[in-house]
Amino acid sequence: MKRKVIIDCDPGIDDSLALILALNSPELDVVGITIVSGNVKAEQGAKNALKVLKLMKREDIKVYIGEEVPLVRELITAQDTHGEDGLGETNYKEADVEINYGGVDFILENARRGDISVIALGPLTNLAKAIGRDEEAFNMINEIVSMGGAFKSHGNCSQVAEFNYWVDPHGVKEVFEKSKVPFSMVGLDVTREIILTPNLIELIKQIGGEVAEFIVNITRFYVDFHWEQERTLGCVINDPLAVAYFIDRSICEGFTSYLDIVTEGIAIGQTLVDVGEFYRKEHNGLVLTKVDSKKFMKIFLERIFKDNKKDIEIVINNEKYGLI
Repeated sequence: MKRKVIIDCDPGIDDSLALILALNSPELDVVGITIVSGNVKAEQGAKNALKVLKLMKREDIKVYIGEEVPLVRELITAQDTHGEDGLGETNYKEADVEINYGGVDFILENARRGDISVIALGPLTNLAKAIGRDEEAFNMINEIVSMGGAFKSHGNCSQVAEFNYWVDPHGVKEVFEKSKVPFSMVGLDVTREIILTPNLIELIKQIGGEVAEFIVNITRFYVDFHWEQERTLGCVINDPLAVAYFIDRSICEGFTSYLDIVTEGIAIGQTLVDVGEFYRKEHNGLVLTKVDSKKFMKIFLERIFKDNKKDIEIVINNEKYGLI
């Protein structure tokens, strides 16, 4: 059976890849996309989401702008990572579709109807505002899978903080403290293993077609950034892992714990995972620590390029190519 989901995101290169994966996954019924400021400002993120929907011929799905600034902090975007347009300076033509507002209301309305989950791919500002506005309705959400945070892995925007949680740590804390919804943290410990290597990018290029061309084009900027920043050959694609894990729990393993976050000072945005049970508090999240990156990549590619499933399986399973 299809599971109804809202995708809350800040597109963003890897958010766009995650949207493509979600839209090509028969297990998911994407009832709407809510936008939060993060990688880019919310308005640009909404435009990018609409570009993806146009590419995928799914303009029936509505996009709603939510919160445009974090709860407390000044907004800091990641356009150095994603480009000024958020899609690697590709400047694709905007979709001629109306952008809606009221993302927080949209989340709550669907929560009240029941049978809805949220895949959160950006800062948790929209979710924090929603739980602050109507805690009872919010806690009717089935599940939240959040790409964010880090346990043992170092940060990607400071020594200790992952970007999404660093942008709005107060929003994360609001969700951690008030939510009763089952919560999975898909953090850097697992997403750093998901690398779109040059060989994989070449495979996508050889498959060809409009979607393949879009992926190759938007990730070029991302590849250059990762080389300059980390000397990674290829690019880490964080957000699609959250979608894949929502679909197939066998991709990742982890453990439950009480989660907290630093909201002030030099370690702002650092996720605190209480593995020593120092807080003596009820566990409020599942922390993912292991990932089968080959299984993920197989799912990712085979779903996006359904007509080339056999070719993908032959190539990805051939160890001489060193794809994974």
